Amino acid sequence: MFTLFARKLAGAKTVLTRATILPFLVRCGIALCGLVAMAVAWPQAMLGSQFFVPLALVAIYPAVAPRGRGATFAALAVVAGWLVDTVMEDAAVSLWRVLTIATALYLGHSLTALAAVLPYDAVVNVDVVGVWLARALTVVLISAVLTVAILGLTADLAGSAFLVATLVGLVGAAGATLLIARLVRRV
Repeated sequence: MFTLFARKLAGAKTVLTRATILPFLVRCGIALCGLVAMAVAWPQAMLGSQFFVPLALVAIYPAVAPRGRGATFAALAVVAGWLVDTVMEDAAVSLWRVLTIATALYLGHSLTALAAVLPYDAVVNVDVVGVWLARALTVVLISAVLTVAILGLTADLAGSAFLVATLVGLVGAAGATLLIARLVRRV
């Protein structure tokens, strides 16, 4: 047992001494996004308590091991926190919280995908990470603008016509997903 721990500690020391700046900053971005998403999603009373420590560790884990299922588990923990806060604690759903959580989860997931293929000791051009972040931020910006615009329309279009349009949209999305899955299986 002690030998395994000593080997892991030596491996961590090697990783820290060989790590280059951009892969390290990508992993710091993953940790920051995870912490922001956890802090905004869970009830505010938990932030200063000892119960936030395990949540913070779950949020940081994808930065340490981006190739595993840690990012999925962290995202599910954020969603669970959102549900605890809005359903059990009866907190008001505010637009800034929804957009912050969505942004942090998307950026964290995107950076985790980059870190999964980027070795910790790789020499990387700044343009690679810059273009990756620019694309992710463009998606976030377009999504936020569309979310605000659609929320504005829902107040005007409330009623049975809006419900029918929503159901048709969901059926269309499900149909497109099935079609893509079928085409992928053919190849």
